[in-house]
Amino acid sequence: MASTPWDVWLQRWQRAGLLDAEVAARIREFEQSSPETTRLRWPVLVALVFGGILLSAGVLLFVAAHWDNISPAARMAIVLAMVALFHGTGIYAADRFRALSITMHALGTVALGAGIGLAGQIFNVQEHWPTGILLWAIGSLAGVWLLKQWPQVAMAAVLTPAWFASEWGERYSRHGKMVHAWLLLVAITYLTARRGEDGSTWRKCLTWIGGLSLIPQAIAVGLPEWRDLEAIPALLSSLPVLALAWFLRREAAWMNLAAAVWVLIYAVLSAEREWIPVYAWAGLGSVGLVAWGIFESRAERVNVGMAGFVITVMFFYFSTLMDKLDRSLSLIVLGVLFLGGGWQLERLRRRLVDRIQKGGAQ
Repeated sequence: MASTPWDVWLQRWQRAGLLDAEVAARIREFEQSSPETTRLRWPVLVALVFGGILLSAGVLLFVAAHWDNISPAARMAIVLAMVALFHGTGIYAADRFRALSITMHALGTVALGAGIGLAGQIFNVQEHWPTGILLWAIGSLAGVWLLKQWPQVAMAAVLTPAWFASEWGERYSRHGKMVHAWLLLVAITYLTARRGEDGSTWRKCLTWIGGLSLIPQAIAVGLPEWRDLEAIPALLSSLPVLALAWFLRREAAWMNLAAAVWVLIYAVLSAEREWIPVYAWAGLGSVGLVAWGIFESRAERVNVGMAGFVITVMFFYFSTLMDKLDRSLSLIVLGVLFLGGGWQLERLRRRLVDRIQKGGAQ
């Protein structure tokens, strides 16, 4: 029988000596005697997610359909009413249905972004769209401070780097590699937000964002389209990210500093178009991420590191080796690489993940 989240915490508290076996057994008996709560959880969550998406989409479609027929004063009133309605409903439901409250507050912050854009259109504000993202990010950070809910953390974690990237792109469009290197460092920081058995929802959220964005950003840094990389701005822009890493990881943030050095060298190598060193350095980074996951007992880093290593090998094969082989031989080698190499890597990944899970359960 698979361990439930509360059972994992019970085991942790027992190991720490906070609970004895008798009290832990009574807690398990109480929780297992109410299975209906677990059965209702996923349908309710699905209903809230789809209900929130449909409600926000319906409101936006209604406003868009009648936008030309609405006066500027009425437009502004609708914008303010959307934000107030969603957040007001969230406040009302806070003590009655917490999941609904979180959903409505999230919709309120989404409506804030739409309101900022619409307000700029209503009053014909001078166009500089990164400022709109900045205002939206400030609103989401205010939501984090006031509400301390994971959707607010997720929006702030996405919007704040998005503002930096868009502002940099507007001002220094030819230095695209630097902003992608910065976003890669942000993704690594988010991915490593969790240590050991830390189960905080907002840290899980950061981990998911980092895991989903790390490989695309690593590929973007390695692309040959951008040659320019200014080392000093790159180092200065990494300081806020390292400060965030220290906030999340404290004394363990030295590993993030090592990751920042890796990102900088990776960006410099790709800017110089030294492809063999680039692939070797990317493979070393993937192996390092796997080792990092083993060291801190985090399976998601092992998974992302393994995926990064496979993608690196594929890029190396298609860009360097395939053109040097006969067409039929290249296909044969590719098939063997996929079947044999993929099988062995998957076996290794499963063994590493099993070792981490068994170590966390002891």
